[in-house]
Parts: sequence; C-alpha cells; structure tokens
Amino acid sequence: MTNPAHPGRMLFVNIPVADLELSKAFFAKLGFSFNPMFTDETAACMLVGEHAFVMLLSREKFAEFAKLPMADPTTHTLALYCFSVSSRDEVDTVSAAALAAGGSEADGAEDYGFMYSRSFFDLDGHGWQVMWMDPAAAEQGPEAFTASVQDADAPA
Repeated sequence: MTNPAHPGRMLFVNIPVADLELSKAFFAKLGFSFNPMFTDETAACMLVGEHAFVMLLSREKFAEFAKLPMADPTTHTLALYCFSVSSRDEVDTVSAAALAAGGSEADGAEDYGFMYSRSFFDLDGHGWQVMWMDPAAAEQGPEAFTASVQDADAPA
C-alpha cells in the first residue's frame, strides 16, 4: 500500500441518485465534502480520499454515460462501496450519522479484531460499508498480522 501500482492515478466512481441535493446533504452529514469545480445541478464530486472520488449524478445525467439500463439499487446490487476511517469509534460515529440522516442499517457490526466495520444503505439504496483496519494489519496483510499477534500472545 506504500507503493502505488499506478502513481498519480485517480478513481472516480459514478452512482445515480434520485435527488442530488438530498444526497449531498446526506453525505455531508457523514463528513464528506464536495469539489465545487466538478459540482453543478446535475452532478456532485464527493471527496473520499486523496485520489478517490464518488460522482453523485442525477439519474438523467447518469443515463447519458450508461450504455445499459439503470438498475434499481433497492432491488439489485451492482456494487458495494467501502471507505475507511481512522478509528473503531469513527466507524460507529459515521454509521450513526448515516442512520440519523435517513439511511438504513444493512448489517450489524462486524469485528475481526484487526478490522471493524458497519454497513448501511444510503437514501437511494446503495450499499456502503465504513471500516477501520489496524494500521499494522494494513501494512503487513491480515494473515501476517494475525500470526504476529498470536505469536506475541503465545506463552513463552
């Protein structure tokens, strides 16, 4: 994770939303901001990471780009969106904010020790997961991290 495979590459994920202003307000309550240079009455560029963005597009704008019929995210899953936060507590804080802003819970908390997550559906039914991973596990990989923890806990 310290050596990107493609330096300078950016990720843009485009998703359709029924009401752009409501969606922007929803995600703002979760702590996201938007790049005004790429935001207008049909689209909003949500900043997710240093080089990762989610484009919230009105359904009409999304249809201009899509070559296939648009699926209803409340009845069909085409993707699950996951973003990380800096602590276990922040997972719970962001999830609570999503529910308070009108989202609905998708799953209860999942705790794997080195990783903790919660899932919710946004206002349009898109599935989101907010997760925290122990920085050592992110650097070493989950198997190596788990083995090192088990070795440290083993009796001498």
